[in-house]
Formats: sequence, C-alpha cells, structure tokens
Amino acid sequence: MKIGTRAAVLATATALALAACGTPPPDEPEATATDDARTPEVEQIDYRGCIVSDAGGFDDRSFNQAGYEGLTQARDELGIEISQAESQGENEFVPNIDSMVNQGCDLVITVGYLLADATGGAAEANPETHFAIIDDQSVDADNVKPLVFNTAEAAFLAGYLAAGYSTTGTVATFGGMQIPPVTIFMDGFVDGVAHYNEVKGAEVRVLGWDKDAQTGDFTGDFDDIAAGQNLARAQIDQGADVIMPVAGPVGAGGASAAQQSDGVAFIGVDKDWYETSPEFADVTLTSVLKQMTPAVFDVLSEAVAGNFDNTPYVGTLENDGVGLAPFHDLEGEVSEELAAEVEQLRQDIVAGEIVVESPSTP
Repeated sequence: MKIGTRAAVLATATALALAACGTPPPDEPEATATDDARTPEVEQIDYRGCIVSDAGGFDDRSFNQAGYEGLTQARDELGIEISQAESQGENEFVPNIDSMVNQGCDLVITVGYLLADATGGAAEANPETHFAIIDDQSVDADNVKPLVFNTAEAAFLAGYLAAGYSTTGTVATFGGMQIPPVTIFMDGFVDGVAHYNEVKGAEVRVLGWDKDAQTGDFTGDFDDIAAGQNLARAQIDQGADVIMPVAGPVGAGGASAAQQSDGVAFIGVDKDWYETSPEFADVTLTSVLKQMTPAVFDVLSEAVAGNFDNTPYVGTLENDGVGLAPFHDLEGEVSEELAAEVEQLRQDIVAGEIVVESPSTP
C-alpha cells in the first residue's frame, strides 16, 4: 500500500520569548569560540570538529542545539578539540564558516538547509577541509557529507495519533519557513491523518497545510514566538485540539496557545519537548524526533577514524534516525488501541508495507 505522503500584547510576547530561551547547554557557546573542556580520562587527540549554527543559536532547544550536543559528545568521548560559531542571521553564514576554516577545523558541520550555498562555496574554496551539512543534500562535493532525515515517516505516526486523539475532529500544523526540512514534517502529518480517515471511515480535517497544493500557514521565520502563538490561537479558534508547529523555537508560541486553551494538545518536533521544554509538559502529547545528535557524533567518529565520505546519511524509522517520543504525562489519555495502532504503523513503515512519500523526501 503506497500512501502519498496546531502594552498587554508586548508583555505576552516578552514572556514567551524568555520562556523559549530556556537554560542553555552546559557549555554555552559564543560566536567563533573554542571549547575544549572534556572528560579528564579522555586523551586529547589532534583533531578539531567545528559547527556553525543557523539563526536561533545553540540554546534553541531544537535543531541547532541538537547538532551542538553531537559535537560536545564527540569532544567528551573521542577527545577532539571543538570550535563553534553562532549565527544571528544569514549574513553571518559565510564569515562564520570562514572563521571555522581559519581556525584549522578538520570537519565543519553546518546546521540547516539555509546554509547550503555558504557551505558549498566554502567546500569548493577549501577542498582539504571536510564539511557536513544538516537538512540539505544539494551540495555535490567530495568533501561535503549531507545529514538528512525522512521525518515524514515519524510525522505520519504523529498525524495518525493526532487524528485518533482529537475529540473535535480537527487538528492543525504550521511552519516557520516554507522550506523542505519543514514541509516534510507537514506532509507526513497530513498523510497520517488521511490514513486514519481511510481506516476508520472518519473525517478528521487538518488545518494549516494542503499537501497537494503545497500551501499552508507559516510565521515566516524561526524567531517570532508571538506570531506562533497567534497562528496557533487562530487554528484553535477554528476547532483544532491537537497542534504540531514545525518552527523551531517559534513552536513555544504554539505550545503556549495550547496550554491556555482547554483540551488542546501539542506535538513538538526535532527533540522531545517534554524533556527540553518541561514548562509545556502538561500539554505535550508527543514529539516527532529528528535524531541529529547521534548523526553528528557518528560522522565525527568516522572522520576521526579516517573514514570520512560524502555518502548521504539518511535518518529513517528503520535506523532510528527519526521516531516518535513517548506520550509521557498524557499516556493515560491515549487509548491502548490507538497506541497499538501507532506502533503497528511504525512496524509497517519499517517493513516497507506502507511507503510515506513527500516532495521533500531525502
């Protein structure tokens, strides 16, 4: 079976922004900084791994932080030296990558689709330096390894879960920017709801994304948390009782809107929001996981061993590169039957019995 692939205004926005910042990683990075603290028992080796963030920083509790944690894991377990550069906007991508190269980095990891052009240019200019880029595979170069994730598969499970969990018959999603690493989540979510409707003879509707037309609701960036809250509120006003924002830190606006509404659940993306954003634990149904931390650690491990290659790494349900987080505090609200159906769907996708497709599939 093949399937094609939710002054008062200023105060509220400020409070949300502070909530989204959260506690930074243990070693909070600064632009073009080096960070060589490591477990004392680990012998230091002559290898430097480096990372350049997208806008949002390494404490975004999302994809930038996940990539950075893979780098620090390599520092702690492999004994490498590390450096990092935190981008505040797209105009900093090129100088930040150049800074890493100039610091003698052996492998430079760039976090995000938007860094593709800057990564490609740096790779061409520095053929002896290795690069890895998360969420893009457009750069065709011997010294660039793509790290991409078929999140549509895990989002399919989230869509099915949301449809079965909903009591209003309406669920929703929205994005930060309309780029492939965002819309692939939305495609899978929509198809999961469609599969639920097909199996159950239901008519659950999805707000925020039309997969066929590839059009929907976006805040326009990954920074405006108040915009995410306003968009989620509009979807809740239309009946949505499960919302999945695909918008990095802006997702906190959606979680806050869910928390301020009776009976509305939130689905996180990238990392397990129950753990990274415990202030929203009471409304977090699950999260669609994109396992960037182990992917970054693995590419560094291979490179340290002298086995770097440009073969794309593709995270899937089968290799645990993507997945669905536990239901945590809302486990009692998910029926045993629905939970079993979601698990069976996971097995069916891994076995190839269900193929989840998206125009953005890696």
